[in-house]
Amino acid sequence: MTASQGSGVPPAGGVGEEARAELLCYLVVAELVARARTGEWLRTDHLVESGRIWCKANGAHLDWQERIPLGQMAPGLAPQVMETFGLVMERSLVPLFIDGWMLDYASPVVCGIHEVCAARLSRRYAVLPVQNPS
Repeated sequence: MTASQGSGVPPAGGVGEEARAELLCYLVVAELVARARTGEWLRTDHLVESGRIWCKANGAHLDWQERIPLGQMAPGLAPQVMETFGLVMERSLVPLFIDGWMLDYASPVVCGIHEVCAARLSRRYAVLPVQNPS
């Protein structure tokens, strides 16, 4: 279940803010899982593949150019999230998931990580100039 399911928020099927926040949240958690399992952060190719997996599983249509900034943000956010939420051990990450690799947005921790990601995205996109359609 994604944050948009059951929350009155439109599903992540495009490139809206919610879809980007959900993908960033997923990538951050993927970084944490890699760190807990191997002691290392995700390699770039695994981060890219994680983004593809999330998009396919959620029916989201974010092309690679839209996923790149999110993939660049995830490694920077992961240590902050790890410290803030105490997600160091693999067993602390298991409750974040339902149905395999789907994040459980009923979990307060997942919701907290999502809030961190959404806040980071709002800061990133707040500085972009608005373009007039002409």
